[in-house]
Amino acid sequence: MKVSEYLAMKPEELTAKINELKTELFNLRFQLATGQLENTMQIQAVKRDIARALTAQTQASKKADKAG
Repeated sequence: MKVSEYLAMKPEELTAKINELKTELFNLRFQLATGQLENTMQIQAVKRDIARALTAQTQASKKADKAG
């Protein structure tokens, strides 16, 4: 996903998406450890998505703090 898509999400949706991505990362790491993961680049892509989502969450919270 792009950063703009994360910024368009509501805070609850963003938190749910972050949790979903963390679960996916756990599953990918588990597959890597058991030798079932064919594309190891998936791990890097999910990590980047988590970072994008966390950045969007931080920006939204700072924006809300300034407004309120």
